[in-house]
Amino acid sequence: MADSVTVLRALGGRCLAKRVLPDGGFADYDRAWRFNLYRRRIADLAALADLLADLAPRRTFCVVRGSVADPTRMCDVRRLVHPDPETGDPPTLVAAPRCWLANDADSVPLPPDLDPADLAGCAAAVLAHFPPAFAGAACIVQATAGHGIKPGARLRLWHWLDHALGRAALDAWFAGCPVDRSVFRPAQIIFTAGPVFGDGQADHLPARLLMLTGRPVVEVPADVVRVEAKRPPGQPMPTVPKPPKPPPKPMPGKGGGGRRYAVAALRNATVRVAAAAESERHATALREACGLVRLVERGDLTEAEAMSAMDGGLILAGKAPGEGESIVRWALTRATVDVGGVFNHE
Repeated sequence: MADSVTVLRALGGRCLAKRVLPDGGFADYDRAWRFNLYRRRIADLAALADLLADLAPRRTFCVVRGSVADPTRMCDVRRLVHPDPETGDPPTLVAAPRCWLANDADSVPLPPDLDPADLAGCAAAVLAHFPPAFAGAACIVQATAGHGIKPGARLRLWHWLDHALGRAALDAWFAGCPVDRSVFRPAQIIFTAGPVFGDGQADHLPARLLMLTGRPVVEVPADVVRVEAKRPPGQPMPTVPKPPKPPPKPMPGKGGGGRRYAVAALRNATVRVAAAAESERHATALREACGLVRLVERGDLTEAEAMSAMDGGLILAGKAPGEGESIVRWALTRATVDVGGVFNHE
């Protein structure tokens, strides 16, 4: 199951990496206020490893779990999940279930004879405290700034799940585990750059990223999947979006424009999916989603509009809310989007 990562670049040259001082102390991260947002689509753990390798030397970049709230507002923005009542700034991020998972482990005891440079051995010591589903799964091990300087394992472990999970399910799954669950929040910064060593200091670790082989995905237990499927208490059922009204025919000589065609495509997609026979419904939804995504890539539709139309058609056909959104997300992965070019302008 493909997914995406929201990459943030701090503006003003703000450094999102700790500085290691000559006495072994640390200078903390810069206070970053405004960011540019980018979405990087990834297919699996190997693609995530490539992204982390790209980001490791780039000290103004980080990632968050949340998804971009408004694709038209991705430059020079704050990290907000809720409107700021004082400034009126609108949200820029929304909570989104993810297949990728980052876990921060700090101060997990290590065997006294284990070399901190042995990232595989240190990861094994941490994973012993994880839920059983993670045993034998492929994993990206990332040593954070304090690893090998402060006591215990200080690692960030990245996995790929066979079900996309949100914060509530992850909180329940990792209750009692020695991990920092704040990284499950949609706007919480997940640092990706290695620490800065000054005054001629060299990194005491030969490597800070390691890919451990194993099963490509972690199989999420059924009870955790059920937590993800539940709505929070008091949350209403989503309303079925009404199909957009047919656009007026363009006046002679005036031109219809891509937007008018796109609105008509939204309505037609909703109707076709809702009316499809059960045996043809999935194929119809995939086909219509791919058509709408082409209009998204052209800028005639937003992702939210495409997801709303597909969800509406499937809800009208008796399917669960959210299936249409998942299908559009799948269709979006078929388009090649690479934010790597922005790294050249750091």
